[in-house]
Amino acid sequence: MNLKNEPQVSYPKSTLFLIAITLVATLGGLLFGFDMAVISGVLPFVKQQFSLSPAAEGWFVSSALVGCIIGVAFAGELSDRFGRKKLLMLSALLFLCSAIGTAGSIDYTLLILARMMGGMGVGVASIVAPLYISEIAPAAIRGRLVTCYQLAITAGILVAYLTNAGLLSLSLTYQHQSLGELLNYIVIQEVWRSMLGLGVIPSLLFLIGLCFVPESPRWLIYQGREQEGINILTRISGSASAAADVFLLKKTPKQESGSYKELFAKEMRRPLLIGLLLPLFSQFSGINAIIYYGPRILNDAGVNITNALSGQIIFGLANFLFTLIAVWKVDQMGRRPLYIIGSVGATISLFFTGWCFYSGATNSIALVISIILFLACFAFSIGPLKFVIASEIFPTRIRGRAMGLSIMVMWIADTIVGQLTPLLLGSAGAAVTFWFFASCCLVSFIVVCKMVPETKGKSLEEVQDIFIH
Repeated sequence: MNLKNEPQVSYPKSTLFLIAITLVATLGGLLFGFDMAVISGVLPFVKQQFSLSPAAEGWFVSSALVGCIIGVAFAGELSDRFGRKKLLMLSALLFLCSAIGTAGSIDYTLLILARMMGGMGVGVASIVAPLYISEIAPAAIRGRLVTCYQLAITAGILVAYLTNAGLLSLSLTYQHQSLGELLNYIVIQEVWRSMLGLGVIPSLLFLIGLCFVPESPRWLIYQGREQEGINILTRISGSASAAADVFLLKKTPKQESGSYKELFAKEMRRPLLIGLLLPLFSQFSGINAIIYYGPRILNDAGVNITNALSGQIIFGLANFLFTLIAVWKVDQMGRRPLYIIGSVGATISLFFTGWCFYSGATNSIALVISIILFLACFAFSIGPLKFVIASEIFPTRIRGRAMGLSIMVMWIADTIVGQLTPLLLGSAGAAVTFWFFASCCLVSFIVVCKMVPETKGKSLEEVQDIFIH
């Protein structure tokens, strides 16, 4: 058989370049997920060590979310002024300092401050990373690449669950042995320190990787650095596609300077409302009740803490795997069908989760199945599509500011949920808590049906025309 004329399967350099950029940018998502989810394993130990009241417990969880709000408050505007890459590097530095600070905190106050710093890193990354990916990606696969950011978040959540369970197992195995003074302190005596400190590794990888990726080409072109932007677009998608993108970008009106005044103009009302409501619904869907308080919920249902952490791994794996459906289908089915199907499924599964607690069926497989079904529906719809849609519907000149407001709403809602969940669990019970979240998912279904247009396959500039005309 003559193999000389057989075609050689290889990826073009432009594809490898785009994959490399996306992998680096999505490390911000992995750190986002890790930083938010690691608290589920840390919380029982910190609560016991510092004798936290329910309000103090909620503050420990929400302190990072306050940091998120601070980071979001400045990240959008600064990314419009100074570029996406610089803000991503700031995010990486904040993650690194937080990981070191939480692992080495000598008292509760410093621990809270270090958590807030990590929250600031999450806040910056949650705006700039999906924004950067959407401006780099070709239109045909933009949804898929931005969804990879959500996939990285779920990977970070899963990594946090796995490392939490692994470190706890290690701590229990070696509690009567000596690993050396430092390891005894951070792994055996106060294992939560090593749980938090592991964030140093992905933070360093993120920071180093950012040194080798380009600036957003659309941001460069809008700043008047046209040739730099064209060179990057050409390297990513070829000269013909780059020329078409530049032509459309130049057609975009530039009579405004990209201020908040323009963001609140009449023609921006619908995209702004969409950009605010989708992140709001994503937090009030109940996802963080499971991420933050999963071990407590399972523990209250009669599962010991070790098995509860193992249960969280199952939840995290389901969240990760079903996000792959969004990566696979978002550019084929479109944004609207995925969101509509997922929000209906989330509503139904949360109702049955609440019913399991109401009827006392907390030790049955039905509870685990209903939670996994919710995670599946969230993972391919409500979770990733808020980033995809919000990163598409605003003009380049105000996209950073618009994403800033959008993600600000997400983190304010997240802070409220972080404080509200333990109070609801303590006063109304788990059943009412999950029924409340189910009603929020139902409202999100109605809003998307009435307000959100389909944007698959359109360039960012073409998406703007949907709202203008």
